[in-house]
Amino acid sequence: MATNSISSNAASHNGVSQNDMSTPMELCLHITDSDLCDELSGYQEGTERDNFALSALKIGVTALRQAQGRIDAEQIHQAGDTIIQNMAHALDQHQRDVTDKIGDFLKHYFDPESGRFNERVQRLVGNDGELERVIRPLVEGDGSHLAQTLIAHVGKDSPLMQTLNPDSTSGLIAQLTQSTEDTLSAQSERILSEFSQDNKDSAINHLIAQLKNNHGEVGKALEERISEVVSEFSQDKEDSALTRLMNGVEQAQRQISSEFDLNQEGSALARMRKELLDSIETQRQTNEQFQRDVIEKLADMTARKQEAQKSTRHGIEFESAVFNFINEQSQNAGDIATHTGNTTGRIKNNKKGDVVIELGPESAAAGAKVVVEAKEDASFNLAKALEELEVARKNRDADIGLFVFSRTTAPEGLDVFNRYGNDIVTIWDKDDTASDIFLNVGLSVSKALSLRSKSHSQETGADFEAIEKAIIEIERQAGGLDEIKTSAETIRNSSNKILDRARIMREGLDKQIGILNNKVDNLREAVGSAV
Repeated sequence: MATNSISSNAASHNGVSQNDMSTPMELCLHITDSDLCDELSGYQEGTERDNFALSALKIGVTALRQAQGRIDAEQIHQAGDTIIQNMAHALDQHQRDVTDKIGDFLKHYFDPESGRFNERVQRLVGNDGELERVIRPLVEGDGSHLAQTLIAHVGKDSPLMQTLNPDSTSGLIAQLTQSTEDTLSAQSERILSEFSQDNKDSAINHLIAQLKNNHGEVGKALEERISEVVSEFSQDKEDSALTRLMNGVEQAQRQISSEFDLNQEGSALARMRKELLDSIETQRQTNEQFQRDVIEKLADMTARKQEAQKSTRHGIEFESAVFNFINEQSQNAGDIATHTGNTTGRIKNNKKGDVVIELGPESAAAGAKVVVEAKEDASFNLAKALEELEVARKNRDADIGLFVFSRTTAPEGLDVFNRYGNDIVTIWDKDDTASDIFLNVGLSVSKALSLRSKSHSQETGADFEAIEKAIIEIERQAGGLDEIKTSAETIRNSSNKILDRARIMREGLDKQIGILNNKVDNLREAVGSAV
């Protein structure tokens, strides 16, 4: 590495005089940098090299100054940003601290549960609070300010009570009493003076004088009035009241006789007879029209009933009526009735079995089931009903089956109660309460058969034998009861017709009697007014 030494006088080189320099200095440089040495070697040693070195040094110093200025500005900018961030962070922290302190302070005073403000208010207005302690001595007790004030104004010794005291001679009552007595005394004296004959201007003296003056005139007028009254009762005078009365009575008698004469067309009795005949004819026509209307309505009802019996809806209504009846009876007996007609049973896609009765826990055969089929369908006969019951028992896991025929569609000749092993067939009319006994019998026998089928003990054998006998007797009595019911219905229908006819006739007679009484009353009033 080349080494060059440069010695130069800073004050005498580069055309700078000593007067232009504020502080001249002597600089001796020992350069070891290869790049500088190579660059300086390109100039001739001496003044040329020294000038180049000074120029390079000045350029370097200027560059260093500029670089140093940029570094300081960047540092200042960075320091300023840091200060601003620190200041913002400090301000945010200060704001949070102030907010927290203010919130804690306000909570300390205004918290609904533990705030000092509420505590202070409670101490002020609560029971035995400061406000109560201040007000209580003023309004409570006999020695309070309020009590003393009331005693002073309305107490026993107050001026008001002294004024109202009845025993006080100067009180209000004594003054009112004295004033009343004085007024009554003055009025009494004035009234007595009006009835005193010693007072010439009294009312009694005026009355006596007027009676004396008018007595003669009254006697004379009375005599004249008596003569006039006597003349009114004389038959010799044609225009007297008695003569007019006699003439009126004779005329009224003739008019009454004429009104009760059927030969006179305009008489009251003739008019009444005509009105009675017209009313009877009108009633007859009304009855005939009523009978025609009833016949038409009955025919229409019969047609609608027949049409309803053919429809599926009628069968659904009968099924619902059977369930409602069985459900009510089951609830009374502690059993459970379920409407299962719309649900499938143990057999896939099979809905046989309209109602299932499960015997209640109080029954000796608790849990036993009775399946019920209800049909209002003329296409069902006995064989089809038993076949339906057999499938329904399997589908609903029941031991006993009960088939209920509607009275309107039951097979002809079928008894109202029949038993075929574990199946019971009965007939019920949902519109006739008298037939409820047959459905009740069917339910009772079905539960008795369930009890027998659930028996596992020899001790109850005698009881089931009695039950079997009772069932047989029920079958026999049910048939006789149906025959009696049929006969009774025939008798009732006949008697109802008779009673209805008698009722219609009675109503017609009552109406005519009312019309007759009304006419008689009108006639009586006419006669009375004429008399």
